[in-house]
Amino acid sequence: MIQSIQKIIKIGTSGGVTIPAKELKRQNISFGQEVEIIVRPLNNINSDDQKVIDSAKKILNTYKKDFVNLSKK
Repeated sequence: MIQSIQKIIKIGTSGGVTIPAKELKRQNISFGQEVEIIVRPLNNINSDDQKVIDSAKKILNTYKKDFVNLSKK
């Protein structure tokens, strides 16, 4: 599963998003292959999602130094 935040780009009169090449390779997805896309605007975050986001931010802030040290290993 690829989960990321992308900006909508203009493609002719339509809109689209890109999928990074490294993610395509990691997921073994080829051009022309069908995939499922779920689109949800960020400004419409439901209360359960907001609780998860708030908890994650609290954990990241509390253990920021530890995460930085882990990322250097």
